[in-house]
Amino acid sequence: FATWMVCLGAHFSAVWIAVANSWQQTPAGYRIAQTANGPRAVITDFWQMVFNPSSLDRLSHTLCGAWQAGAFLVISVSAFYLLRRRHETFAKASMKVGLGVALVASVLQIVTGHSSAVGVAENQPAKLAAFEGRYTTRDHAPLSLAGWIDEQQEDFAFNVEVPGMLSWLVHGNTAGVVRGLEEFKPEDRPPVNASFQFFHLMVAVGFGLLGLAGLGSWFCWRGTLFQHRWLLWLLVFAVLGPQLANQAGWFAAEVGRQPWIVYGELRTSDGLSAVVTSKLVLTSLVLFTVVYVLLFAVFAYLLNDKIHHGPDETDLIPSGALADHRRADA
Repeated sequence: FATWMVCLGAHFSAVWIAVANSWQQTPAGYRIAQTANGPRAVITDFWQMVFNPSSLDRLSHTLCGAWQAGAFLVISVSAFYLLRRRHETFAKASMKVGLGVALVASVLQIVTGHSSAVGVAENQPAKLAAFEGRYTTRDHAPLSLAGWIDEQQEDFAFNVEVPGMLSWLVHGNTAGVVRGLEEFKPEDRPPVNASFQFFHLMVAVGFGLLGLAGLGSWFCWRGTLFQHRWLLWLLVFAVLGPQLANQAGWFAAEVGRQPWIVYGELRTSDGLSAVVTSKLVLTSLVLFTVVYVLLFAVFAYLLNDKIHHGPDETDLIPSGALADHRRADA
């Protein structure tokens, strides 16, 4: 029961975090009111604010990323036990569950990511243009697979691309027009190369995880997974993949939103309070950094201790046998 409550609580917290961030990206259900302290946003429709144009896409993509991260943690620990020949029955069972969840979550991550990108093209075209390094508006827009952007020259230093693919992904046909950064003032454009690199890192790692989950599931289905030590070692370190992809995705979303705190309404440069000094900002950043480093250290220590300790004895006893075991002890 406690496990399910923690799971539900984590999901509910993700809802409101995603909604708040989505409102900053695609604000809706509000009006700007003039007050004695200057203009402020006033919510006029709560549900329109909650279900703004990007909230469902962002929430679903975030939750799939969380499920994927959890699944690969289970896979990593299971592979570690198998390589060390410890808790093998437990590890084989948990590996099968982890691979199943990882495969489903990885597929859904691609699906929700595509839906989110289509929404970005509609609601934040400057961000999509930065994600793909597109300065010119055109049809048959190519999809960049990898590259490096020279922001001074407003062009790629090098680029590997698929002709027409970006238009097809956004509009469903290669003749669709994709807006370029040339339509936006320089001061309204996000940092292009940083947005491009973070976005493509997220996509590359995401497809890599899908391939790894698929490969592991294939060998598991054939009954040969536990014979391939090279693959088990890959699965041990695959736990880092979802963390890298999730962080790269958030960086892409937030860097790509610039120069806005609230897209189209409030600039980042205007968001700092005049009464907050640089010393206070620095102090808060240092304190937050110290606190979260300490929390991470405690988390890493406890997780490492739990992994090396292994599952409790009761975790290895079937539920029916567990009841008999307890009655015998009584």
